Amino acid sequence: MSVPQRRVPAAQRGIRTRRRTTSGEVTGPAPARRLVAAGRPRHPGAAALGLHGPHPVELAGLMHEVTARLLTADTVQQALERLATLAAGALPGTVRCTVALITEGGPVIVAAAGSAGETADTVQYAEGSGPALEAARTRTLTISPDLGADERWPELAAAARADGIAAVAAVPLDVRRHAVGALSVSLAVPGEIGPDVLLTTMAMAGQAEVLLGELHRREALTEGAAVDRAVGVIIAQRGCGVQEAYRILHESAQRLGLDRVSVAERLVAAAARNRDAT
Repeated sequence: MSVPQRRVPAAQRGIRTRRRTTSGEVTGPAPARRLVAAGRPRHPGAAALGLHGPHPVELAGLMHEVTARLLTADTVQQALERLATLAAGALPGTVRCTVALITEGGPVIVAAAGSAGETADTVQYAEGSGPALEAARTRTLTISPDLGADERWPELAAAARADGIAAVAAVPLDVRRHAVGALSVSLAVPGEIGPDVLLTTMAMAGQAEVLLGELHRREALTEGAAVDRAVGVIIAQRGCGVQEAYRILHESAQRLGLDRVSVAERLVAAAARNRDAT
């Protein structure tokens, strides 16, 4: 006797169904929604705002994309550039996405993507004041429905209007033991930013914090290995001790106006060329 098969709804089979309007007209396949970021936002602003975000399946799709792109980056700078580009393409209505990281004692690292907002970004980081820096300093979601008229940052008003950006949301980034910063999205139309954009940005920022922490750890290991190799070269060339070799490397970096890792890599490369020439 054959066993009757249970019908599985089309949505569960992954089939794109046709839609019917109120007049009975069939309009064709339902458009696929753009993939957006995954995971539960770790920023408290989402629950406080009472927002209902994108569909979990869509969030999972973009979360996978964020993870794949950032973990395959060679440097933190490249990871920030990929995050900005991905956010600019995934968040509807955005004209610019900017990622900024501030490390202790180091410069602000900025990456951006989008067709507008370059002048406003330049002014914000030159003046040391704006929604992204406010989010980084306070560790809170910072929103400006109309940046061109926002009294908190009057120095950004002219640049925002000239750039054609209006509403801005900045989500804090906290890469523990390494840096703080923000992921900012800018829209061309003033007004409240929709829940899809806000919660997707929060989710992307939460995932990026974890991935950037891993990249920082990798860079530290790579930098340490380069310095250790350079110290070994100095010891072999000069017959000095370990502490003296570190001091020589540090003084060379200061004299050349370069960071210690760059000098270490050049020294190791020069030693390798000398070995190949002999």
